[in-house]
Amino acid sequence: MSEVRTEECIHAASPFENGNSSDLGPADWLCLAAAPSFAIMAMIAGAGDGPDMCSAMHGASPLSGMVPMYVLMSAFHSTPWLTLIAKRRGARHG
Repeated sequence: MSEVRTEECIHAASPFENGNSSDLGPADWLCLAAAPSFAIMAMIAGAGDGPDMCSAMHGASPLSGMVPMYVLMSAFHSTPWLTLIAKRRGARHG
């Protein structure tokens, strides 16, 4: 079921083809909100002074905390942004 939702979000990038943000619907804006939300969460998690609850072991891999997870989630959800940027550049130069 989650694959269908992901596919819908990626295919929701179709209004991005002309590079005009006024053609975007609510689902498209939601797709665009995911990457910056995860990036902000990564910054908040990285700025925290408290102990990281997910990596309770001292000396664990630096890739086992919350910050890398949020960075990866932000990267995985950047497809709509990259599509929008590419289409706007194409519309401007072509």
